[in-house]
Amino acid sequence: MTLKRQHKILMFLLLSVVFIALDRYTKGLAKEHLMFNPPHSYFNDTVRLLYIENTGAFFGMGAGIPQPFNFILLSLLPLIMLTVLFIYVAARTKEIKKGELIAFALIFSGGLGNIIDRIMFESRVTDFLNVGIGSLRTGIFNVADMCVTTGVIMMLFLSRDRKKAEDIEKEI
Repeated sequence: MTLKRQHKILMFLLLSVVFIALDRYTKGLAKEHLMFNPPHSYFNDTVRLLYIENTGAFFGMGAGIPQPFNFILLSLLPLIMLTVLFIYVAARTKEIKKGELIAFALIFSGGLGNIIDRIMFESRVTDFLNVGIGSLRTGIFNVADMCVTTGVIMMLFLSRDRKKAEDIEKEI
């Protein structure tokens, strides 16, 4: 394994640990300061902090799925997909650029952050952030959700830029 490849894998792992730690820390703060308390509003109600436990996936979808299907669908399958993502990153480290590595680390750590909640807290994920203006608002989410979303958006932009570069090379 080349030194450059080792550095990339180490970077992926360190970023993942930092993002997971940030997610765990903020969820702990939410439990400590928001649980059993009314929502807090900031910046003229643009940001709301409120505590909920989400037993579903995105926007609570799948919350009513009985066990063990909930565990299989919302914990086991995502864990398998994240394992595949990790293997892909480890195997393709040489070709993966730094921006892509960061995006993959965001997706990996965000997914793992929510799976940790599901496993530790009986399928309940701590959510506490809501943003918007007036009645136009997001769902309630957490740092892990922000990591996944940011990673996916980064990958969309990076793949678009890579495609443009490949198209330019074909024209030359």
